[in-house]
Amino acid sequence: MSPPETTTAAKTYLDLVKACDNFPYIDLSRTPYAEEPETVLYQLLLPEDPRPHGYMLPSVVSRMPWTPSFSVSPPTSRPRTVQVLGSPDPASINAAFDTLIKAAAAAGVFSSLAPPLYDEAFRVLGARGSSPVRVLRASVALFGIASRGSHMTVYTRSPSTDELQIWVPRRAAHMRTWPGQLDTSVAGGIAAHESPFACIVHEADEEASLPRALVQRDARAVGAVTYVCASGAGSGGEHGLVVPDVLYCYDLEVAADVVLKPRDGEVQEFNLWSVAQVREALLRGEFKTNCASVMIDFFIRHGIVTPENEPDYLEILTRLHRPLPVPTSAAA
Repeated sequence: MSPPETTTAAKTYLDLVKACDNFPYIDLSRTPYAEEPETVLYQLLLPEDPRPHGYMLPSVVSRMPWTPSFSVSPPTSRPRTVQVLGSPDPASINAAFDTLIKAAAAAGVFSSLAPPLYDEAFRVLGARGSSPVRVLRASVALFGIASRGSHMTVYTRSPSTDELQIWVPRRAAHMRTWPGQLDTSVAGGIAAHESPFACIVHEADEEASLPRALVQRDARAVGAVTYVCASGAGSGGEHGLVVPDVLYCYDLEVAADVVLKPRDGEVQEFNLWSVAQVREALLRGEFKTNCASVMIDFFIRHGIVTPENEPDYLEILTRLHRPLPVPTSAAA
C-alpha cells in the first residue's frame, strides 16, 4: 500500500528534527534566574541530591495539590525549587510521588491524568539508590522528568532487486497520542523495572507479532536519539511542558518472508515500503514527531542521508544527539 496523498507543505529533514527537538537551546539550569515570572521554571530536587531531575512550569506548580512530602519555594525565590522531603530511600520517594499523583488525578486538574490512568511507571533517569526512583508514566512530563523509550526499525531486502525495504506501521485512530500517524516499526516506553532491550523484545511480540527468539537473536543496539521538546498537539496532555527524552535505537534485518502483523490494537496496519516511499511520507510530515527523528537517524546510519546529499547534515546529526538537561547517571 502506498502512502496516502496529503496537502501538507513539503518539509526538510532538518524541519522534522527541529519539530522534535523544539525546546530553545538555552541553559535550563540558568532559567530560574530569568526576569519574566512565567518563564522562571521550578527545579525538581530529590532528597540529598542537589542535581535538578526535572524542570516544572509555574502553571503546573500552582495547580498541583502538593502534599506534606514536598516543599515548594516561594515564587520570588531564585532558583525556584520543588524539593521532595524525607528519606533518600527510593521507596520513600516513590511513595511520595504516588500519593501526590493520586491526589492530582482525583482533583482532575491535569488532562494527562484523566482516566483511564494506567498503572505504568517510568524511572527517574540518573536518580540514586539501590532500586529505581519512579513516577507514573502519565505524570512524567508534568514534572519535566526525562522519558525513556525503545525504538526498533525492522527492514528487509527485495529478493529480486536487493533494495532496502522498511516496515512502517500506522497508529490506530483510537490512540490518545498521535492517532493515525506513522510510527517506528516497533516502539514503546521503557517501564521502570525493565531494560531498553527487554522493552523492545516484548513490544515486538505484542505490537508486531515478531517472535521473541528472533528479536533476541538478531536485533542490534545502534545508539540513541536524544532531544528536548515542548509538549504540544498530539501529546495527549498539557502543552508547553519541558520534555527531555532518550530513545534507545535498535535495527532488525529480517528475511523477506517475515511479515509484521498488528496484534494488540495499537497499530492499524503495517506496510512494507521502499526507501523512496518512506522518504516521501517523512517529508510530507506523516510520521509521529519523534519517530521521524528515529527514521532520519536510520537513514544516516545506513548511508541514505550523507554529507554529500544533505546540506544540513551536521546540524541534523547534532540535534539527534542533544545533551539532556537532567542527570543521565547516578554517578554524575
